[in-house]
Amino acid sequence: MKISGFTMVKNADKYYFPVKESIESILPIVDEFVIALGDNDPGDKTRELIESIETDKIKIIDRVWSKADFVNGNILAKETSFALSQCTGDWCLYLQADEVIHEKDHETIVKQCRENLKRPEVDGLLFDYNHFFGDYDHRLSSHGWYKNEIRVVRNNANIYSYKDAQSFRKNDNEKLNVVRIGAEIYHYGWVRPPELMETKKIKMDTFYHGDKNKKARELGYDYGPLGRIPIYKGSHPKVMGEMIDKLAWKDRLNYSKRANLDRPKMKHEKLKYRIISALENALNGGQEFWGYSNWNLIK
Repeated sequence: MKISGFTMVKNADKYYFPVKESIESILPIVDEFVIALGDNDPGDKTRELIESIETDKIKIIDRVWSKADFVNGNILAKETSFALSQCTGDWCLYLQADEVIHEKDHETIVKQCRENLKRPEVDGLLFDYNHFFGDYDHRLSSHGWYKNEIRVVRNNANIYSYKDAQSFRKNDNEKLNVVRIGAEIYHYGWVRPPELMETKKIKMDTFYHGDKNKKARELGYDYGPLGRIPIYKGSHPKVMGEMIDKLAWKDRLNYSKRANLDRPKMKHEKLKYRIISALENALNGGQEFWGYSNWNLIK
């Protein structure tokens, strides 16, 4: 059995993505790691970060991102599908540049890949999610923040990245048949200095709506009242140790339960969703009552 890792990325250094840590987190369990590397901006050191990893498993493929695809997140799905098409493994493990896997789940992932290899009805493996917000100590478990997603897919030409690259489908828009394996994704997309969080959000908007020349706020992104978000008491992947140690914007975060936001409220900050989340966490094991699923769950 062979497992391929794959991702697409551009300007990871510029926007504070833990791309090196993401790649390193699964190198022990993959036979190759395919990277569709976009045309980074001048001064960005994403390539240097990737090339500093001491391994012969990484395959970098240079890509030019077409602005014609900067609508509805199409560019992200296009580049993800391309990277997937270059994989040679039986299974393909996808991580976005802000996603990391804990070493405690390595054995589970390999075991599930091996056990499901001869089950042709299984298209992919479903992971649980940890979303960190503002810093590495606050984990969102709120209605509206996806609890699961497909991150391993069978190497099949009919499987492709779906919509804005969050998930996958097959053939003519069919949902994948997946097994939930209990392994976790550690998502750090909302942990970065406030000024970079602000500019990253603006840049991401261009991938959906084109270049609107929106101006960033001088104070950077307002993460809001972190005192309302549960404290995370578990461990982080070991590869994240250096990034966690160098966090340097705690003095710019609001750890109280009160805030005068200079932006629209996010879902987890609205009273309606806070009530729904409390009920889901108390009565439904944290799973959403009416959650959207982009898959068919099988045993």
